[in-house]
Amino acid sequence: MHKDTNIRSVVKGISWRVFATTTTIIIVYAFFGRLDLAITAGIIETFAKVGLYWLHERAWVKIRWGRKKIEPFNLWFTGLPLSGKTTIADKVYEELEKLDIPLERIDSKDVRELIPDVGFTREDRNRHMHRVGHLIKTLQNNSISTVASFVSPYKESRRAIREMVKNNCVVYVKANIETCKARDIKGKYAKALQGEYQNFTGVNDIYEEPQNADIIVDTDSLSVEESVKIIVKHIKKKYIK
Repeated sequence: MHKDTNIRSVVKGISWRVFATTTTIIIVYAFFGRLDLAITAGIIETFAKVGLYWLHERAWVKIRWGRKKIEPFNLWFTGLPLSGKTTIADKVYEELEKLDIPLERIDSKDVRELIPDVGFTREDRNRHMHRVGHLIKTLQNNSISTVASFVSPYKESRRAIREMVKNNCVVYVKANIETCKARDIKGKYAKALQGEYQNFTGVNDIYEEPQNADIIVDTDSLSVEESVKIIVKHIKKKYIK
């Protein structure tokens, strides 16, 4: 979370006092008809109340009453390659950032670039998911929520993530395999069909659909904007009340 610095509190106090002091001068002049008295009263009030405002602000910083801690959550996007996971997750991240909460974006491509030797067998993928789970857990220990997008095709790896992290929310980005192929401008599906890629989810490796996803967005019928709206609404209601 963010905390106001001393200088921010002072500047807020000054900006408020400029407005308030102008009002005081006008009121005093209206009652007494003396501009010198009105300006003097305004100046005295300004210095006195800027100081009082600063003390009031710093006192409330230390008071815990009325504050609610937002527990870190993990928004886990899963689905076939080219189902729309990354695009939707990016947009959701942008919307949640506006709420000014500690938040990090984690995408499978970025993580694999950091660990380039990770394979794509079932064993490799499950081991990789445990690494990602530890990363998310570490971020959560520092009160940072995460928006993560991974194909994560196997139920045991998704279950492991759910058990490792707090407040895990699974978003199943659903799409027909033919729709995914049509979106594939890089031709990855075609290469997998030709045997150039092994263990490619949806072609020569299985995708086990989540049976208990918290949110399902079908990108065959929903636009990116509609999907984002559904997800953000759910997160606000469940975790950011």
